[in-house]
Order: sequence, then C-alpha cells, then structure tokens
Amino acid sequence: MQEALLSPLAAWHNFYGIIGSAAATLTGLLFVAMGLIPAVRAPSPSSGVAAFSTPNVVHFGAALLVAAILSAPWQALWTAALPLGLAGLGGASYVIIVLRRARRQTVYQPVLEDWLWHTVLPLASYTALVVGALLLPDHPALALFVIAAATVLLLFIGIHNAWDNVTYITTELSQPENKRQDQ
Repeated sequence: MQEALLSPLAAWHNFYGIIGSAAATLTGLLFVAMGLIPAVRAPSPSSGVAAFSTPNVVHFGAALLVAAILSAPWQALWTAALPLGLAGLGGASYVIIVLRRARRQTVYQPVLEDWLWHTVLPLASYTALVVGALLLPDHPALALFVIAAATVLLLFIGIHNAWDNVTYITTELSQPENKRQDQ
C-alpha cells in the first residue's frame, strides 16, 4: 500500500535529476560571473547586487532543494510535503525582502519588467510551491505538476535575471564613470 502512494514520486525521478543538475550548474556559472564583477568595477553597498543578483542564487538553490526533496526516499507523501511547504514559505518571505531591497537601492531605477521578473513571478512560483505541498498528500498527480511548474519557473526566472544582470554589468558598468554620467 505504501509503495502505491509513493509511486508518483518515482515517476518524477528523471525530471528532478535534470532540474537539480541544471540548478547546480547554473548556480556555479553565476558564481563565476559574479566573481568577474570586481574586475569591471567593485559594487557598492547600494549597487543593487542584493536586490538583483543574489536572488538568482536563491532561486537556483530553491530549485535544487525541491529536486533534492522530491528525490529523497520518503515513507509518506506528507513528509515530503512539509519541507516543500516550508521552502515555499521561505521563498515567498525572501521575495518580500527582495522587494524592499529593490526599492532601497539607488544605482538603478527598476521598470515594470524588473518588478515582474524579480518579485511577481518569484512570488507566484513560491506560492505555487506551497499550494503543491498542501495538495501533495491527497492529490499527488496534480500536486507534482504544480510543483514541477513552480520549479521550472524558478529556473527560468534565474536564467532571465542572470542574463539581465550580466548584460547590464557588461554594457553599463564597464563604461568609464564619466561616460555613463554624460548619457
């Protein structure tokens, strides 16, 4: 009986192997990219790194955490749902922190796209993770699709935002200080 309940998780093993590998690889690449920033210009405390770059590591880490949780050999679905729900709540709380940081930083004026990709979509993803965790024990088939969608969305958010960050850093911050002020 217990194996029949947990078989939905087994069906997702390859999916979460791929997601976890992608999240870990992208996190590593992000560390390399961020390591190159001081070579361009050392970021100041108000530069927006905490608002626009650090969340990408958190989103990739969250995707890796979900993959790890759903790849573990749980004895019951509710025991997998508990850490998933906590991860979703933690992520949603972190999005509020990111929102505050984005509003406080002074280097860059966020536009609608920035608010969407840095706050709205991550909040939707973490909320979906909580919903999926709540549904997991009683409706595993639906819950696993909701959790998968939330996890893939976190990867795409991280990829989009990391690309935006790298593009901004290479086009704006690599210019001499006086040239940026002339624009």
